[in-house]
Amino acid sequence: PDTETAMPATELWAGALSLILIHEETGCQHSALHAARLLDQLSDTADIDDETRRLCERASSRLSHKERRHACPA
Repeated sequence: PDTETAMPATELWAGALSLILIHEETGCQHSALHAARLLDQLSDTADIDDETRRLCERASSRLSHKERRHACPA
């Protein structure tokens, strides 16, 4: 793949992961919203497979909601 084409996607993935970690470590909602935006951008790219697109959309949706939902309620 062309380096110029691949780099922006790599930077988006790295940025999204970094922001997700910041959100998880600090609870910063701004980081969650910024990560959701980056995941939305990634899901709109033409070279992403359907399964990864659905994961990006699912993660973006969860990050966009202020209240946390746990998969296993205690």
